[in-house]
Amino acid sequence: MTEDFAAHRTHLLGVAYRLTGSLADAEDAVQESWLRLARLPEADREAIRDPRGWLTTVIGRLCLDRLRSAAVRRESYVGPWLPEPLVTHLDGPADPLDEVVRDEGVRMAALVVLDRLTPEQRVAFVLHDALSVPFAEIADVLACSVPAARQHASRARRAVASADPPARVGLVEQRRVLDAFLAALADGDLAAVVGLLHPDAVVIGDGGGKERTARRAIHGADKVARFMLGLLERYGAAQLAAASVVGVNGDVGLAIPPWPGNAQHPTPLAGRVSCFTIREGRVAAIYDIVNPDKLSRSRIS
Repeated sequence: MTEDFAAHRTHLLGVAYRLTGSLADAEDAVQESWLRLARLPEADREAIRDPRGWLTTVIGRLCLDRLRSAAVRRESYVGPWLPEPLVTHLDGPADPLDEVVRDEGVRMAALVVLDRLTPEQRVAFVLHDALSVPFAEIADVLACSVPAARQHASRARRAVASADPPARVGLVEQRRVLDAFLAALADGDLAAVVGLLHPDAVVIGDGGGKERTARRAIHGADKVARFMLGLLERYGAAQLAAASVVGVNGDVGLAIPPWPGNAQHPTPLAGRVSCFTIREGRVAAIYDIVNPDKLSRSRIS
């Protein structure tokens, strides 16, 4: 039984993270699903024809509870909320999260859209559209009728389609755009920075009221460019030079260590993970995660 569960663990972790946007919650849900399987009488375990499917629906039920609790907590959350980033190596040794971040559904841009859904819509959409779980089982998870489960998934599908999160492009292309964008920032070239930003570019920061970042979303290439260059003017370019290019939810990003400041730029800057979404060869979104509660696994030194 232990070996069978281990074979499904990465899949379950990916599902739980996609549902909750929290690696800590995902790991807790996976552990609880194991305990529920282990507590079953042997005859009941042997009667499970599809262990992976059974565990997936258990994960859905557990994550629904966590989503409902999170929705209440976010009512008092300071500023925008972003998922906990999954930081991996782009080059170097294999990472336990490599298989999870291959799924396009865990891209930051996709998770930000999912976060706009109700807990019921999110569970129905992920279980059905991504994992092909039958609506009868989803209805059991949601404790509703099958038509109601279909309606939750349909509403979620329309919301995701209207948000139109860009598809993932290749990492080579992402790295090329990011390198050019960072070079333009370092040169202080406003026109070049604007030219490397998608017209609908956005910056979203999540400091949780604990660290400095954008207090509200910043929209438009010109406003985003001026905001980014203003940060460099205030904090200096040294902290940007100290950043490491990493994978963030399968896309390129930066892990920026804490910056204590210097004589020329005395204002300190908290460590952060920034994720970039590329659309049509330009930066379409910058997600800046600074809340220390979400960076405990991000390897920021």
